[in-house]
Amino acid sequence: QLQFVESGGGLVQPGGSLRLSCAASGFTLNGYSIGWFRQAPGKEREGVSCISNVGGSTRYADSVKGRFTISRDNAKNTVYLQMNSLKPEDTAVYYCASITIQRTCLMAPGTYNYWGQGTQVTVSS
Repeated sequence: QLQFVESGGGLVQPGGSLRLSCAASGFTLNGYSIGWFRQAPGKEREGVSCISNVGGSTRYADSVKGRFTISRDNAKNTVYLQMNSLKPEDTAVYYCASITIQRTCLMAPGTYNYWGQGTQVTVSS
């Protein structure tokens, strides 16, 4: 079974930055497209960004475009989410997940198969 470990969350002031990491355990990440999702209290899980297994195709939610950047380092078996200019509304538990799809990625959480345990991001002054 595919396993992920997310890290890098924490408390940050508005306007600050965080970099989340999604490390794959027990398998090679480069065969999978990866998505980042978030879920705030009382809200549904939503897609934040995703990156394809090859070709570097990426997608972003409108709410994070220009502020967040997704990347992957297959040599380190890790996908990153660089989050800049953070806002209080970015507060949520952030998850990464995998999807078996080639050369593209999707933003719908229901299409993803394996999930990490999540990391909390809190943006507050």
